[in-house]
Amino acid sequence: MAEVSGCRVGDIDTNQWIWTVRRQTTPAPGGLTDKGTKGKHARKAPIIEAIRPLVAQHILSADPDPDARMFTGPRAGRISTAVLRDATHWNEVVTQLGYEHLRRHDLHHTGLTRLTDAGVPLHVLRKIAGHGSLTTTQRYLHPDTHKITAAGAALTAHLSVLRAPRSLPARPSSPADTVKERWSPSGPQKRSRGGFGSLRNRP
Repeated sequence: MAEVSGCRVGDIDTNQWIWTVRRQTTPAPGGLTDKGTKGKHARKAPIIEAIRPLVAQHILSADPDPDARMFTGPRAGRISTAVLRDATHWNEVVTQLGYEHLRRHDLHHTGLTRLTDAGVPLHVLRKIAGHGSLTTTQRYLHPDTHKITAAGAALTAHLSVLRAPRSLPARPSSPADTVKERWSPSGPQKRSRGGFGSLRNRP
């Protein structure tokens, strides 16, 4: 929420639908203030298709100044935690859903886990989240039971391929290719397609 509050119109690239996260809003002795991100570096995050119309609407209704805030509170100022809680009826909604202990930061874990489920590589997730290490990113990932079951099914399919025959069985020879022998005064004879020939002088 702190980074959403710190978002400016110029931070949104509507050509590639990428948000460059540059700052966050945090409490300070004199009230709310903007400062750099937790990782101290700007980072890029994708804007998924489902929320692009909402983002576009806010851009059109916001001040055209690139430094104008994308989202504002009741007095056109910074969004505070209390404002967000009241505007979204957070406490009532999570209680009705049976998630009384759900925190807004928990949604960060959910988002990164969903990106992982979609096949996004871990090193890309680290860049999106702004984490300093892959170890930190891994702490945010919580695969559910369905994903664990799917992992077992994937391993079973892989092992089935490894156990499959690697070549086709040999083709039985035709009667014409069968080698036959018969007795002759000059010694054993070998018959093939070309007729009989002596085996005595063959190597």
